Amino acid sequence: MITTKRAPSRKATRAGKKRPAAKRAAPYHHGSLREAMLRAAESILERDGIGGLTLRAAAREAGVSHAAPKNHFGDIMGLLSDLAAVGFARFRAAMQAHIRKSDPAPARLEAIGRGYVSFARTHPDLFLLMFRSERLDFTRPALRSAADAALDVLAGTVRAVRDEPLQAMLTLPQAAQMVVAWSLVHGFAMLLLDDRLKQLIAKLPPGVDEMAFLPAILSAALPKT
Repeated sequence: MITTKRAPSRKATRAGKKRPAAKRAAPYHHGSLREAMLRAAESILERDGIGGLTLRAAAREAGVSHAAPKNHFGDIMGLLSDLAAVGFARFRAAMQAHIRKSDPAPARLEAIGRGYVSFARTHPDLFLLMFRSERLDFTRPALRSAADAALDVLAGTVRAVRDEPLQAMLTLPQAAQMVVAWSLVHGFAMLLLDDRLKQLIAKLPPGVDEMAFLPAILSAALPKT
């Protein structure tokens, strides 16, 4: 005869050991999931570096299910790309922050350079992510648009420095001038982030800091007359 175990009565269950409560998964729904994930991703990037930034880590930081971000970002490259897009928007604002239209074009170029370097020093991890193409997908519209808008700030100022009209296409000399200015300022920013200028600064008069180099560096990008 086949017998089956009887389920314990409610009374027995109450008297016995309590069953552990099932662990509740993080909720999928979130009022502004994309923005929350981007804030979480930036926090992790600043705290743990890019090595600690995964979809699961960002979801955990944002307090959502680990599966939730996939609808917005797809994979970690999508999340990093959208975070870089946020960075490029801030980067553009930083470059424009001290530009005055009444200033001559060389002064505007210097203002852009100061904004560029200031952003790199204030947000070093985000800055480095923005220029790591192997981790980013530049076919994503948000990233491509934000990066192009930041580049347009430099393009417009270089045209002004050269006293040339705005056109849909760059000329080869304009593009070359942009690359010169960009290379100089980006290289300078990287030297600062890598802390490679201390010995050089030590040989300068007291009170002269790294940013004192910038006008001289940018003068090399100006057309020679």
